[in-house]
Formats: sequence, structure tokens, C-alpha cells
Amino acid sequence: MPPTGPLSTSSPHAPHLDHRLLDDLYRDHAAGLTRWITGMTRSPAAAEDIVGEAFLRLARELASGRRPDSPAAWVAQVARNLAISRARRSSTAARFAPRLLDRGVGADPALAALAAERAAAVQTVLALLPPAERMAIALAAEGVCGTEIANRIGRTPLATRALLFRARRRLRPLLLEAGAW
Repeated sequence: MPPTGPLSTSSPHAPHLDHRLLDDLYRDHAAGLTRWITGMTRSPAAAEDIVGEAFLRLARELASGRRPDSPAAWVAQVARNLAISRARRSSTAARFAPRLLDRGVGADPALAALAAERAAAVQTVLALLPPAERMAIALAAEGVCGTEIANRIGRTPLATRALLFRARRRLRPLLLEAGAW
């Protein structure tokens, strides 16, 4: 009667395979090993795959004539190593997943050209302002507070507010005319 079981084979390429040992080990240890690996992986399906792979590797070892001293301990260690390798691969995949999901090919060339044209127009219009107004507008655009702008251009906060108001009022029609707004 030919051996039966999940890893039995009657292949002529496996002349040294000890079917009885493999079947007995699987029957006696697969369920417990699967529970242990499930505790490590938190996934019964992954644990079944890992345990199956560990027993498959044992079958290859036996088929090649290399019988471990303690096959049960050997298959448990192989399953443990496979679970650890799986966890490392999962961790690496999770860490690099955002990079893989970015399928963008960069900025749209037409939008980039428009932005460059707009920036050039703004620079041209800003050059028409007196230096104090140009500096105040640039600092305000960077988010610098009014008091700090006043300190940098050497004016009082109230005078700086008036300066910014007049500069913005002067800029608006110039930016519209230049097509930058």
C-alpha cells in the first residue's frame, strides 16, 4: 500500500524519502506547530502556509539523503525562521509601500510652464515697487508678522501697516495687467 498524506510522494526523484517518518511527523506535530506559528504571525492562513513550507523543506532534506538528528525540532526551527523572515518582509513592505503607491510622473509640464511665467511676471511687477515696499511685501508673503517687518524696514508697526496697504493696492492692477493674478 503506497504511503498517503499531505507530503507523500511516489516520485522516482525521491529515492531516499522516508515516507513513514514524514507522515508520522506531520500527523504528530503539524497541528501544534501551526498553533505556535499562528501565535507568531497572528494569521492562521499564513501559519498554515509556513508550516506546509517547513514540512516541504524537510521532505527535500530527506529526499536528498540528509536526515536531521531531530526532525521534529528541525521542522519547528525552520517554521520559526520562515515566520521571522515573513515578518521582516512585511515590515519592509509596509515601510516602502508609500513609495510604491506614488505612480505620479512629476508635475504637468504645462502647469510648470505657467507657474514659471507667473513667477517671472510677479518678479517684474515687484521690481516696480520702491525697495521698502518690495521688502515688506516679500516678508509678508513669507508669513513674517507686521511687527517684525516694521523692525526690519525701520518703521513703526502702524506706518508698516499703511505701507503694506498702499503697496498691495498698487500691486493688484499691475499683477492683473501682467496676467499674474
